Amino acid sequence: MDAHFAPAGPPAGDLRAPPDKSISHRAALLGAFGEGDTRISRYLDSADTRSTLAAVESLGAGVTAQPDGPGSLEVVVTGFGLRGAAAPGRPIDVGNAGTLIRLLTGLLAGQEGRSFVLDGDASIRSRPMGRIAEPLRQMGASVETADRGVPPLAISGRRLRAIHYELPVASAQVKSCLLLAGLLADGRTTVREPAETRDHSERMLRAAGADVRIERERPSLPTDPVAGTIGISPAAAIALPAMTVPGDLSSAAFHLVAGLIVPGGDVRLTGVGINPTRVGLLGILNRMGADLEVVEAGSEGGEPVGTLRARGCDLQATQVGAADVAMAIDELPLVGLLGCFADGTTTVTGAAELRHKESDRIAGVVDALNALGGEARALSDGFAVTGTGGLRGGEMDSRGDHRLAMLGAVAGLASREGVTVRGFGAARVSYPGFESDLRSLLG
Repeated sequence: MDAHFAPAGPPAGDLRAPPDKSISHRAALLGAFGEGDTRISRYLDSADTRSTLAAVESLGAGVTAQPDGPGSLEVVVTGFGLRGAAAPGRPIDVGNAGTLIRLLTGLLAGQEGRSFVLDGDASIRSRPMGRIAEPLRQMGASVETADRGVPPLAISGRRLRAIHYELPVASAQVKSCLLLAGLLADGRTTVREPAETRDHSERMLRAAGADVRIERERPSLPTDPVAGTIGISPAAAIALPAMTVPGDLSSAAFHLVAGLIVPGGDVRLTGVGINPTRVGLLGILNRMGADLEVVEAGSEGGEPVGTLRARGCDLQATQVGAADVAMAIDELPLVGLLGCFADGTTTVTGAAELRHKESDRIAGVVDALNALGGEARALSDGFAVTGTGGLRGGEMDSRGDHRLAMLGAVAGLASREGVTVRGFGAARVSYPGFESDLRSLLG
């Protein structure tokens, strides 16, 4: 599905941010491996998160889902217990959901005496799984990949032993996979991350009754990443209480950027999750001189939420390094788009992880911006974008990547001639209502 986005005046108005994808995945998984019923309000209704519901149902969880407003579901998951997953007898299809395949592998690795296969679409079959398979094998797990270390994954549940593992690259998905496996291991499992990553798993595991402890290290310089070690003890059982999923900052960010780069823009997003480990983009925007307001407004699902307001303004280039990357990994493509409208050259480094997302996002961002009249070049671990006063427009390829598809839509509103996004349907992976929400801001 292709879509065209033309300049149509400044975006303005209020939107409620769609539910958080990362938290929705985790809530369904912990509910399924927990005891009793878990009620999840404002569960994201998207292709990725429906894959998670289907996966836990195939393992024996009870799942009911009813509409809960635009783009969200009221979900009740009846758990089968921490060690009670049933072998479905057929591959579990994770679709395009990288979070699902990595986190679920950690939980299935300790289901003794049962075997599972996890598979997905063409994008999933290109994503590296050695980063979870290797440490899980150190724990005694049997996890086999296809050639080149990619899915499908064949998992034979075994008794696991605790390990201490140092992540070579900061990754919330790998960290979470090992912590979830640690629930089923003999002894206390510890994971050291070289930079702080999103802590939704830790928060939710604690809420479910798990013994999780975090020790942060003091960085040598204020600009250095904050490393830390997270430990988890084995549990006999967990039970996630009822929760409401907060709004997704990563999805809200597209509307915020539209408000900033289109002259006269004035966009307000409500109910946005502003977990301190997810707000890297907001710090980057402040360094660029963005006209941005953040007002905290309580909490949802154990996460702080707030209202964000972005208005059209002049921007200055900035340098984004390793200290920023872990807390802004999903928003970095938008930093490239912002760079086209900023004065100077914006660089992103320390972000080699972008090459292993739904697509090679370094190549995808650079190719898209250049196709639309920008001036961008790829670096080994990021990209550099020189501001040209805006974008001409044209055609770009989403590469089947939801974040590149939505980037193209925002670029179209701010361009001179409009943008046609090839493969725009990829946006459904994380934000099915994105196009209608974006167009609602155009009056």
